[in-house]
Amino acid sequence: MKAADVRAMSPDQLNDELAKLKKEQFNLRFQKATGQMEKTARVKKVRRDIARIKTIAAQKAAGNKA
Repeated sequence: MKAADVRAMSPDQLNDELAKLKKEQFNLRFQKATGQMEKTARVKKVRRDIARIKTIAAQKAAGNKA
């Protein structure tokens, strides 16, 4: 997911996407623990997408208050 795509989302969409990614992150951790993980690079990508969404959501919130 690119930063430009995330910036185009509304706050509700950001929250929905964040919830979806956190659920996926949990599932990936569970797969890793049980030895069923196939795409190990997906963990890093999901973690970075979560951070990207949180950062842009914080920027939008700070921009609205200023």
